Amino acid sequence: MGKTVFVIHTSAVLWDDLPRLFAEYAPDVTVRNIIDDSLLPEVLANDGVTPAVMRRFCDYAVQAEAAGADLVFTQCSSVGEVADMAARMLRIPLVKIDERMAETACQTGSRIGVVATVSTTMGPTVRLIRRAANTLGTSVSIIEELSAGAFEKLTAGDRAGHNRMVIDSIHRVAKKVDVVVCAQGSMLALKDDLGETSVPVLFSPPVGVQHAVEVLAALEETVPNY
Repeated sequence: MGKTVFVIHTSAVLWDDLPRLFAEYAPDVTVRNIIDDSLLPEVLANDGVTPAVMRRFCDYAVQAEAAGADLVFTQCSSVGEVADMAARMLRIPLVKIDERMAETACQTGSRIGVVATVSTTMGPTVRLIRRAANTLGTSVSIIEELSAGAFEKLTAGDRAGHNRMVIDSIHRVAKKVDVVVCAQGSMLALKDDLGETSVPVLFSPPVGVQHAVEVLAALEETVPNY
């Protein structure tokens, strides 16, 4: 496509995965990364987004556009609602990692389980799913499952411990729902260990990147061919 995507990261957990996924789904896309690993710790320390986080995140999105981005891709679900604010400041598309996943969940079943490893992601993800359901004209019920402490294990290097905790949570909530949403991109770490599940389990990074690639393709179609 010859397009450029700027990814805004609030931690380093998907630093390798997202460029790899873009390379897989759209090899011609150039990926640039903006990483501020102070953002998520500040959100966690304050149990939510602070004005300072809002300012920095929106600044990064605006600067990405100024630096030549054709699309801004946001990596963190905890700041998803700030990304909505940033999108209104841009002339280019902004794609959130989890918005297509929310739509897919609502199209898959009416009983949706949301599994998260940090509490600050649960609220934004649940609200995103409810907005998606409203847009689609469907009704959903949501069961929340917080795997507390798992994210800390992952960031401390205990990937196996993180995976065991979250997989237990997924299997527990899967007994009660039609589809399970993994609320954080970092949960992609467990995908290879998950095995078979009784219901579909959705991971935001591959779905989100595919969504971004579709948006880029649509931009190509709107460019006049003289």
